[in-house]
Amino acid sequence: MITAGVDEAGRGPVIGPLVMAGVSADEEGISRLKKLGVKDSKLLKPSEREFMFREILGIVKDYKIISITPDRIDACLADENDNLNRLEARTTSEILNSIPCEKAIIDLPEKDAAKYCSYIRENLANKKIELVAEHKADLNYPIVSAASILAKVTRDRYIELLKEQFGEDFGSGYMSDVKTSKFLEKHWNNDRIYFFRKEWKSWKNLKIAQSQKRLFDF
Repeated sequence: MITAGVDEAGRGPVIGPLVMAGVSADEEGISRLKKLGVKDSKLLKPSEREFMFREILGIVKDYKIISITPDRIDACLADENDNLNRLEARTTSEILNSIPCEKAIIDLPEKDAAKYCSYIRENLANKKIELVAEHKADLNYPIVSAASILAKVTRDRYIELLKEQFGEDFGSGYMSDVKTSKFLEKHWNNDRIYFFRKEWKSWKNLKIAQSQKRLFDF
């Protein structure tokens, strides 16, 4: 049986893309992933993830990586009939349509697994794929761990390119990072920066605060 795993990196930050990845492998490939020591990417050092990224590509039968840009995320959240979970589900369908498999295991981003799987199935070319959506799938299934690593490394590489392009270290892109919060406060209305998620509360709050300050000054 060919099994696919799908996971994401960068769901929560105010800066940069949401990256989703999928990999597929047979039983022998999954056994090799276990021997490699794949695990949830958050539990690995950057150097370990980079090493495993290359090894994974040599083990799996197929893979697909999709970066969802901040403007696409903003458009999704601005639509009252859409949300981030549905965007992830559509992207999961796109991934599974690119890497044929008989079964897919997906890291679940919401409470209702059945509902999330129904979102995915709406856009699947092969409706017969067995879908399994679980919380902590990236921790419990090597095939999903492998996808987690591909997504995380891809996002991290892109974040580093953005820092080089802009010439300033803004940290991880998460508001829990002091560098990120200071960067956002300094540059939130800089038109040169196309990588802020402007539907995020952190960005909106700065816009509101600035608007209120102007009213007060007036």
